[in-house]
Amino acid sequence: MNTLTVALIQHENQGTVEQNRAYIAEQIAVAAGRGGKLILLQELHDERYFCQSEDTDVFDLAEPIPGPGTEFLGNLARQHEVVIVGSLFERRAPGLHHNTAVVIETDGSLVGRYRKMHIPDDPGFHEKFYFTPGDLGFTPIDTSVGRLGVLVCWDQWYPEAARLMAMAGAEILLYPTAIGWDSSDDTDEQQRQLDAWQTVQRAHAVANGIPVISCNRVGFEPSPHTDAPGIEFWGHSFACGPQGELLAEAGQRAEVLLAEVDLQRGETVRRIWPFLRDRRIDAYQDLPKRYLD
Repeated sequence: MNTLTVALIQHENQGTVEQNRAYIAEQIAVAAGRGGKLILLQELHDERYFCQSEDTDVFDLAEPIPGPGTEFLGNLARQHEVVIVGSLFERRAPGLHHNTAVVIETDGSLVGRYRKMHIPDDPGFHEKFYFTPGDLGFTPIDTSVGRLGVLVCWDQWYPEAARLMAMAGAEILLYPTAIGWDSSDDTDEQQRQLDAWQTVQRAHAVANGIPVISCNRVGFEPSPHTDAPGIEFWGHSFACGPQGELLAEAGQRAEVLLAEVDLQRGETVRRIWPFLRDRRIDAYQDLPKRYLD
């Protein structure tokens, strides 16, 4: 396989878990019908983005892995003969939860998971209340469509995460994402944030010589607190090649975005830009430190 058709399913929250899953099932059928072989869903696609507030009742939404969510995705993967990367709220034990990406093979089996490593705690993004930092490391997952380096949202700002996935042999980096603006951001600030978000991920593609696929939520989701602004998720899901070149980009509406990814270009690019060869691993001793005082 030299070329892989990747489908990114960008959508608004449909309301309930059942409504979101029904919508996802319809869109995966559309994506598969258009030739998609690897399907990337957005972060926490089964629910609203509940991290805008801190509410202990929300933990009732979490489920074990394997569980109903992986069974649902497994049935779709098997039906359409596609690989699916999903994003679930994992209940590992009472009081122990993760923001977890799952990888489902074409036969419906769960072949791997990744627990989000970098957990934000910002206004409107109270993820530290809900999620324990991941403990599975940065380990790619082997599938019938390639070795996938799956990361989640806030991870996309950290070059270390992308680098470690690439060093472990990832052939594609994939980011289920939930990011957007609050109403106090003016137009110029919104554009700066969007540009920075896309630029840093395209830089991961350049620095590591591999494609990057990022699927974001879209639409306005109000906060449970009446005095909070809510979040306008900005969409703009995209795919880029190993030199950061844009292959496809969505807008600010629900859509199934398809991209053709050349799996051989990474080899060609790494021959002319051998960044892994020229890394000065003997001089990076300070990287594990928080800051150099």
